[in-house]
Amino acid sequence: MSQTISSFLSEHLYDKKAIGALNKKWLSYGALRELKKDVNKALRKNGIAKQDRVAIVLPNGPTMAAAFVTIAQCTTTAPLNPNYREDEFSFYLDDLKAKALVVNDGYDGPAAAAAERLDIKIIRLIESNQIAGLFSLVGDGDKDFIEDEKVCENDVALILHTSGTTSRPKIVPLLQSNIAASASNIAQSLSLSSADRCLNVMPLFHIHGLIAAVSASLSVGASIWCSSGFNALSFFSNLDEAKPTWYTAVPTMHQAILARSGRNSEIIKNNPLRFLRSSSASLPAQVMRDLEEIFSAPVIEAYGMTEATHQMCCNLLDKQKPSSVGKPAGPSVRIAHEADDVLIDGTGEVVISGNNVTPGYENNIDANEKSFFEINGNRWFRTGDQGAFDEDGFLYLTGRLKEIINRGGEKISPLEVDSILLDHPEINQVVTFALPHPKLGEEVAAAVVLANNSKCDDKDIKSFAKERMADFKVPRHVVILDEIPKGATGKMQRIGMAEKLGLL
Repeated sequence: MSQTISSFLSEHLYDKKAIGALNKKWLSYGALRELKKDVNKALRKNGIAKQDRVAIVLPNGPTMAAAFVTIAQCTTTAPLNPNYREDEFSFYLDDLKAKALVVNDGYDGPAAAAAERLDIKIIRLIESNQIAGLFSLVGDGDKDFIEDEKVCENDVALILHTSGTTSRPKIVPLLQSNIAASASNIAQSLSLSSADRCLNVMPLFHIHGLIAAVSASLSVGASIWCSSGFNALSFFSNLDEAKPTWYTAVPTMHQAILARSGRNSEIIKNNPLRFLRSSSASLPAQVMRDLEEIFSAPVIEAYGMTEATHQMCCNLLDKQKPSSVGKPAGPSVRIAHEADDVLIDGTGEVVISGNNVTPGYENNIDANEKSFFEINGNRWFRTGDQGAFDEDGFLYLTGRLKEIINRGGEKISPLEVDSILLDHPEINQVVTFALPHPKLGEEVAAAVVLANNSKCDDKDIKSFAKERMADFKVPRHVVILDEIPKGATGKMQRIGMAEKLGLL
């Protein structure tokens, strides 16, 4: 099995279509391999070694896909959400110890401002007007070019932050071998081949899009057609243009597609899909059934997380169980005791072990001690999810042991939101919690206690939050209280807070 991104890209025919997009010619596998050589040369000339970290802030589309794939073959990539505010960029760039930032030529937004403030090198990307994903990198570097700095399977290819139970996000390093293994696992579970084509609507700063859509497709010589991001209004025209065999999305996207399917029945009929894939949050059973009926294709629900380089379980192409996240699809998946480091039968914490699992959180001994344990030479990772297997070996998630809010696939640390809201001069106490939502799964909510004589209202608090955090983190529901309910031990308990406040 291929152990690096370069090794699985080297296996495909030169002229085979790799990356496509609207109104552009296809980028071939041969051209993608040549592009990697140019990228490697540009990075080395700018003093970027293979162990350095390069943050990427680019809009969704073919260039972002190609930038990730090529830069990750040369050094460590760190894709960041382009919608972050400057303070958020400053935190992530500093926390990553980024050596350089890659942005579009002419970009002067908050990421560039943060990089300049931190004295981080900015490398400009100039994209081709004709060929999808083709670009050149321009910096001010004049270092001697070193050709032979080969990236190996144990080198870090990708770094992402994941929300944790503390206000500080955890750094998840993913090795070349992690990405190669996960791409292979996904390709096998979906029976992907070079004849397949994926329509990508997922953001490419997120593990779902980077691995399930891009890496899995390219690992088997398939093609990927990259949209500029998900838009329910343009989805069906993209479907008609791309002519894919499948797409992958989160439940909220599927629901939006479903809502517009009736007026696009002809496009659906003329562009039959082999399957649809859903991940990152639970897909309602009725939505799955409706999608299968309308598209005349199976909907494959999968279960993934950043620490597993995305996929852990997946339903089968020939057998799907609504409300189940499927069978183990690559790594070993078991149930462990929620407190003791032992594997059990029945209901407990879902744990995984395999070559797609991160070697551990960076510089976080406490988190690693809590999240990993060894039994008989196997290293197991605690997912924080509660679940159980049925008699057929399908996994059902029954609860969440962690307080992380899952808003339509976006994972949000409630303590991160707490810390920002507490900067408001008229807020004395705050507890951020998950509020059930019919489409997103969970929405961000906050209960606050104001200072005496404060005339602040929920609109003021939301406006304050919008200026300091990405939109998806902003509480949509703010409850102002005289006192926040506490548990038996006197602690504010996030899990169950919505019920305590009568919001369900």
